[in-house]
Amino acid sequence: MPHHRRRAARLATQAMELGLAVPEVVARRVLRMALAGPSPSAADREEWLRMSAEKVSAFYESWNEMFLATYCANLRFFLSAPAWWSMAWSRHGHRTASASLQRAALDMLASGVAPIHRRAVRNAKRLRSRS
Repeated sequence: MPHHRRRAARLATQAMELGLAVPEVVARRVLRMALAGPSPSAADREEWLRMSAEKVSAFYESWNEMFLATYCANLRFFLSAPAWWSMAWSRHGHRTASASLQRAALDMLASGVAPIHRRAVRNAKRLRSRS
């Protein structure tokens, strides 16, 4: 299986796992908030602080990873003379460029999803083991 197909399959798997983990994490945390009531314990407050801090760090990590993937794709494209010549002079150059752009977009999307996926799946496992 070519690399970009494996990457697409991995991204689809991550999206499915993310779609299952996020509602579970939200449900467990909302239940914990409801059970804590007006006077949460120190562990509850720590969990809520962790929840807020990790959302911010996941956003920045995801943004950074997507920026780096985009930067690397642009660098690869501009440093490869055949890509420029194939687009300019070949009648099939648009296919080569299109495939290259699709791979770059897939890499960027996969890079952005990975940090969020890691945290959500890890939180689901951690919160599941507590109950």
